[in-house]
Amino acid sequence: MPKLRRPTLMLAIAASLSLGLAACDREPAAPAATPPDTAAAPAPAKPQLGSFGFDAAGMDRSVAAGDDFFGFANGSWVKHTEIPADRSSYGSFNVIAEKTLADTRAILEGAAADTQASGQAKLIGDYYAAFMDEAGIESRGVAAVKPELEAIDGITDKAALATALGGTLRADVDLLNATNFYTDRLFGLWVSVDLLQPDRNAPYLVQGGLGLPDRDFYLQGGRMADIRKQYQAYIAQVLQLAGVADPATKAQRILALETRIAQAHASQEDTNNVAKGANAWKQADLSAKAPGMDWNAFLAGAQLGQQQDFIVWQPKAMAGISRLVATEPLEVWKDYLAFHALDRAAPYLPKRFADARFAFHGTTLNGTPQQSERWKRAVDESNHAVGEAIGKLYVERHFDPATKARADAMAKNIIAAFAKRIDALEWMSPQTKAQAKAKIDGLTVGMGYPDKWRDYTGLEVKRDDALGNAERAARFEYQRNIAKLGQPVDHSEWAMLPQTINAMNVPLENRLVFPAAILQPPFFDGAADDAVNYGAIGAVIGHEISHGFDNAGAQFDETGKLRNWWTADDLARFNAAGDALAAQFSAYQPFPGVSVNGRLTLGENIADVAGLATAFDAYQLSLQGKPGQTLEGFSPQQRFFLGFAQAWRSKAREQALRNSLLTNVHAPGQFRALTVRNLDAWYPAFEVKEGQKLYLAPDKRVKVW
Repeated sequence: MPKLRRPTLMLAIAASLSLGLAACDREPAAPAATPPDTAAAPAPAKPQLGSFGFDAAGMDRSVAAGDDFFGFANGSWVKHTEIPADRSSYGSFNVIAEKTLADTRAILEGAAADTQASGQAKLIGDYYAAFMDEAGIESRGVAAVKPELEAIDGITDKAALATALGGTLRADVDLLNATNFYTDRLFGLWVSVDLLQPDRNAPYLVQGGLGLPDRDFYLQGGRMADIRKQYQAYIAQVLQLAGVADPATKAQRILALETRIAQAHASQEDTNNVAKGANAWKQADLSAKAPGMDWNAFLAGAQLGQQQDFIVWQPKAMAGISRLVATEPLEVWKDYLAFHALDRAAPYLPKRFADARFAFHGTTLNGTPQQSERWKRAVDESNHAVGEAIGKLYVERHFDPATKARADAMAKNIIAAFAKRIDALEWMSPQTKAQAKAKIDGLTVGMGYPDKWRDYTGLEVKRDDALGNAERAARFEYQRNIAKLGQPVDHSEWAMLPQTINAMNVPLENRLVFPAAILQPPFFDGAADDAVNYGAIGAVIGHEISHGFDNAGAQFDETGKLRNWWTADDLARFNAAGDALAAQFSAYQPFPGVSVNGRLTLGENIADVAGLATAFDAYQLSLQGKPGQTLEGFSPQQRFFLGFAQAWRSKAREQALRNSLLTNVHAPGQFRALTVRNLDAWYPAFEVKEGQKLYLAPDKRVKVW
């Protein structure tokens, strides 16, 4: 199955907030912080929330806040919490995720056990039951994947290869969804609002074709060379398990082909550069600018033969990969397709396939010692395939209307606070301010769940066909997406499930989305005081608002169109602040000599700085001039900042953290917590003085908005 990755055009609070609901063999590089590598471990320590919803016991007061604020806020929790054996990381998001997993499991098991179920209840119950039917899956062996392998074996020329490659295209990348911007299919497709003409939908084509998480895994030496050896061994193992002849030789050739594909790939920095991705191509441009592929055959196989307009996100990669279709031997391409068909199918095949896949994708890549229990993987797979049908029931059972009302009110307050910050900017011209205010005035918010639920009518789910269900669900989703081409833009569609622990900004639509599941402790607690809630979920809301004004989001206007609405001087000042923040984060080193990529993480860091500042302003406004109350020895300002820092408590295994530094546009949690050093109000709250490690002189504190 595809790996998880944060994209460019969805600007989210974190890349892997959904990892708590994800099977470990599909687990992303973690955004977590401290790198202790724990083996099989007991259940993690649960936070001991005080009367105002804050975990005072998780702090380490022997650490000075001004020297290590993350350690001060979370040191005891870090010391006493071990990463579960089936995770590569663990943190605050997982606390919510474990509860959401259990809630979702109950929905699915109830549906599966209901012999009278009909409609979508039967659909989700049968999907879950099919994946849980281990005995049936074992008895059927590799029969479910044989038709695809036979079709690949029947490819006789490059035109047929192009048709087959087009037939594998799925809507399995999502520039709007934090769970996925990476595919092991040769290319990925995303259908959404055209960033150049926001009144219509467009198909975005993105680079793909790799079994490892990023081009650097193929091109760098050191530990990457060892990973490549283990990947080659894994390829051979999968082919051997399927009875493919000469697996070792074929594995070597497949890795060599993927290495050439990686050499054609754009870098992470280029991929996350919106301006570089906005390449409008006509159908004829595919053959002219990316020769080598039989594009007529490819588009026919992809059911896109009539589509005339595309956005090609990485044009050089498109050209380089297409060239390889012409130059690499047909038999090698067939071996490549066969391996990836088996690799994608492995979670739904007999245990020997699933275990082999996890041993590589889970343990080798991310250091996770133990595969998740079957039911957890079944929840993940069901969410992936029929998630909105599950989400509708989740909302009915677990989302209190009072929570939605309070979160809606908080979002309204924070948006108003951001507007006031725009008014107060001394460095921005009235002309640019007017454009920024138009954008904030036009911002819409989706809280909890979509207004219109997805219709799964026509999707065939069989209780005895786990792999077939997954394949039919992927094709169903693909058809749903390409059907949007030529149709009016549906601004009510959500790219996240209500049971997802995440939040998002959609610059193409100037819209925010906050799924129901993130509106739980420790992010949002109806019993907690406002200071903690504003520091936690308030900063998340502020973060998503600010994404509309970060280095990527600021390139879109109030209609969602990619357009420069800045004066030259204002843009220069904005970029200078971004440069300072990039330098600040590039100085952080999770490992000796290994730094955070301040440029790759810049958009998220801008959103953290501006979002936290905005949430603080909104909290102050909520007091209506009244002094806040000290609770259990903590002032309101202290509770606000501690609530923020505890939201980012996290630990990661070394392999996962190292991967994250290469591929994740979010800085590790321990450094995101240090965003506080850019806010003037943090210094008196904790009596931070010059000479302490985190102290920044007032003129060095980055204030973007």
